[in-house]
Amino acid sequence: MTVIEINGLRKSYRSGRAVDGVSLTVARGEIFGLAGPNGAGKTTIVECASGLRRPDGGHVQVLGLDPQRDRRELLPRIGVQLQEAALPDALRVAEALRMYAALYDRPADWRALMDEWGLTERARDRFGALSGGWKQRLFIALALVGNPEVVFLDELTTGLDPVARRSTWALIRALRERGVTVVTVTHFMDEAEALCDRIAIIDDGRVAAEGTPAALIAKAGATCLEGAYFTLTGRDAA
Repeated sequence: MTVIEINGLRKSYRSGRAVDGVSLTVARGEIFGLAGPNGAGKTTIVECASGLRRPDGGHVQVLGLDPQRDRRELLPRIGVQLQEAALPDALRVAEALRMYAALYDRPADWRALMDEWGLTERARDRFGALSGGWKQRLFIALALVGNPEVVFLDELTTGLDPVARRSTWALIRALRERGVTVVTVTHFMDEAEALCDRIAIIDDGRVAAEGTPAALIAKAGATCLEGAYFTLTGRDAA
């Protein structure tokens, strides 16, 4: 079953066109990756799909709803973690999770989320005192506190050490096993290869290639997704 459908999406800023006619579908329970270099348009696609930005053109549906017209109905059913998010410096980790949980009719157990994402030891720490990696874990937990059917994760392992990255991948796979659809933005090709069921490589606001990691690697004749990216887009890897 298709839960995200994007057709001909376009979005421009003063600096130019960020998304130029992107069309994608994502199935229920899939981990779908948006990969590619910084500035390619990946985050803008997520922001339009989650209702945070209004597209200039095209058609977007998430769970059968328009993210702009049906925003009030859609928001309780999705979770969003954006790379540039922030909280008040004085807010404690446990306070943030408890406050977010209170916004939903049927939230997840926020204490269990703290345990799951290794935040219990930081429960009384203030947001402003957290390292980048701990802030990232908190924002992922906050994106999940509403028990979303679809979750959008933007650069989910930025700031995490190698061990924390792999444990995060395992937790995301567990979400899929529970039927949650995950759309993750990354420019780490090893992460896309290890985590995603399918990937769309975004370049200059367009879909340069799409398929399973194995299919993209086979098509490019490369030994890793990073090589596949450069081969498929015609860029110089050097």
